[in-house]
Amino acid sequence: MGFFLETLFGGLMTGMLYSLVALGFVLIFKASGVFNFAQGAMVLFAALAMARLAEWLPQWLGFENRVLANLLAFALAALIMWSVAWLIERLVLRHLVNQEGATLLMATLGITYFLDGLGQTLFGSASYQINIGMPKDPMFLFENVFQGGVLVNKEDLVAALIAAALVTGLTLFFQKTKTGRALRAVADDHQAAQSIGIPLSRIWVIVWTVAGVVALVAGMIWGSKLGVQFSLATVALRALPVVILGGLTSVPGAIVGGLIIGVGEKLSEVYLGPFVGGGIEIWFAYVLALVFLLFRPQGLFGEKIIDRV
Repeated sequence: MGFFLETLFGGLMTGMLYSLVALGFVLIFKASGVFNFAQGAMVLFAALAMARLAEWLPQWLGFENRVLANLLAFALAALIMWSVAWLIERLVLRHLVNQEGATLLMATLGITYFLDGLGQTLFGSASYQINIGMPKDPMFLFENVFQGGVLVNKEDLVAALIAAALVTGLTLFFQKTKTGRALRAVADDHQAAQSIGIPLSRIWVIVWTVAGVVALVAGMIWGSKLGVQFSLATVALRALPVVILGGLTSVPGAIVGGLIIGVGEKLSEVYLGPFVGGGIEIWFAYVLALVFLLFRPQGLFGEKIIDRV
């Protein structure tokens, strides 16, 4: 039972990180009705900015306080992501109002390659470390209940708590505020939203900024665990099954979908892997997403698809 709980907790913590990345997809889709392929590039770009600024600022300003360096680097990286959001709205989205979804999709692909190249040009293409003071030591829980206790990685626990707090805050913000209602109106119909006085450009800047900050936090956490390198952009691919499972229009769906995928990957690898030679963790999420596409394409919490004939 103790080993099962270890696997379960590990899956839940990984699932929260998946939810964090998936949240960026959901926010952009709710605002523009397009699947944002640039989310992975945004994670890489934000993580590169954080890693390099945390290294450069002490050299430029002549101080050695690591905490201060990280705080300043986070603030500047968030400002950079706001600038990216503003430029995307001004140079790309503003000219694509009421265009076909395929046109917006191709625009996000272009943004992906642009951010990949710009990030490596500005901040370098080597592998960098982000040291934000995440604890690396393991800890044991329920030692009085199970022999030897349940082994939990402190870094995973802290990362999961940060992700949970951010996801909860954003969920409340977009469901309970005027901005959240405006967001849903913009997602339904751009022209109708504009006709009732909703500033489309401001909503898009807000949403892309929030998605950028979410990408920054996700990049910091993944970068602290794995280092910041070009392959970090592929972390978004791990979140694709999450949004398919939870629903492209549902913030709670991104959370639940991430937890299901995280737990499913870990449990299937441990308990089913020995029967099929292992490697289930790599493809489990995609097979589950394929099943949902066949039987419930809108996802668990997505809006029901209505075909008008």
